[in-house]
Amino acid sequence: MEGSIVQMGAYIGAGLACMGMGGAAVGVGNVAGNFLSGALRNPSAAAGQTATLFIGIAFAEALGIFSF
Repeated sequence: MEGSIVQMGAYIGAGLACMGMGGAAVGVGNVAGNFLSGALRNPSAAAGQTATLFIGIAFAEALGIFSF
């Protein structure tokens, strides 16, 4: 009985970690999509914002890594 409770807790923890990784994937998609939308509206400003894009993607991915 005790081993099954521990195993159930491990499965719940793994599911919660997967939800955190899914949230990070949604965050990266939002960052990249909004950058692409802005770059298509104003192509001359896109070159100056690529560093901000990579910083935003890095922060979103870091949250996913920390959730795991």
